[in-house]
Amino acid sequence: MDQSGLFDLTGKTAAVIGGGSGIGEAVAIGAAKQGADVIVLDANEAAAQAVAARIGGSARAAALDIRDGEAVRTAIDDIARERGRLDIVICTPSINVRRPILRYAEEEFDKVVAVNLKGSFNVLQAAGRVMTAQRGGSIVIFSSIRSQVVEPGQSVYAMTKAGILQLVRGGASEFGPFGVRVNAVGPGVVETPLTAPIRANAEWYAAYANKSALGRWARADEMVGPTLFLVSDAASYVTGIILFADGGWTATDGRFTPPGM
Repeated sequence: MDQSGLFDLTGKTAAVIGGGSGIGEAVAIGAAKQGADVIVLDANEAAAQAVAARIGGSARAAALDIRDGEAVRTAIDDIARERGRLDIVICTPSINVRRPILRYAEEEFDKVVAVNLKGSFNVLQAAGRVMTAQRGGSIVIFSSIRSQVVEPGQSVYAMTKAGILQLVRGGASEFGPFGVRVNAVGPGVVETPLTAPIRANAEWYAAYANKSALGRWARADEMVGPTLFLVSDAASYVTGIILFADGGWTATDGRFTPPGM
């Protein structure tokens, strides 16, 4: 196997959902730099258009609400038809309502599940239909460290992120015979618009930074490498996994160093 171009995405069509800001924006730009033909999809069409303009070339953008299954199917089908095939789909959007279980409102529950879980399913289903038919492709859906560990107020968000992991495993098992790989990325705490309220609280920000082995938050562009690895030929035998990019958050158990160490 020629290993000189393992991370090269030249000639591949990539749809990056949530590409208008944060991690999705960084991934869209990163994929384009590796040669991919990128389509930026986001609920905020203006933001998606701005990112596509930054990328330039053949990049284009469109509005997409992943809660709308029909809209997701149409968007994915249109890309595959216009570009001849669809090699990569990356899905980053999620929302969170921090609330103790006993105070969680039904509408808040429905809102988080609709985006994080139903939306991810809609993307996996639509991309899976196209890719199994063409017998090849790679899908990456964003999960979280919260698929494994939780804190007060994060129960519903954590539930959806654990559900995404099982969804990815199910997709990998069903789509694998058609040459389609499905994986997840599990970020730790990342500096994005979604985490702005936490970063505005110095004590909260420091507590999260100190939980990781590296002692800091991640930048959005630090999620690019793990994501592009999973969609590249470098990961040609990798499917059904979650790749944690969490600075060692899930590897550490407290930050106290015993005396004499």
